[in-house]
Amino acid sequence: MAETERAAAKRRGHDLFDPIAERYFAHDGVDIGPIFGSEGLRIRGKIFAFLSFDGQLIVKVPAERATELVATTPARRMVMREREMKEWLFFEQTDAALWPAAVDEAFAYVDSITP
Repeated sequence: MAETERAAAKRRGHDLFDPIAERYFAHDGVDIGPIFGSEGLRIRGKIFAFLSFDGQLIVKVPAERATELVATTPARRMVMREREMKEWLFFEQTDAALWPAAVDEAFAYVDSITP
């Protein structure tokens, strides 16, 4: 993907993600922080949702739930250095209808495991 295409995809991702993210700022302990050259939603310093370099949604959910979502939705596991991440999932922009629920699940999960 060319740099201009990537930048356009990132902008489209923000158009989808930013309104979802706004809902979380009313929660105590939620802010935006850096992750992998992007910015993500954090609860008490732990990231629960962010955009990839090309504007796709990435969320953290329990490993068992990730397996279920991969089997029943278009979600894919995040891969880093050829290693599948157990709790991190990608949702494409074409699946934006699933983004709000995915972010809700990610928030609830990370909130529950973060002191």
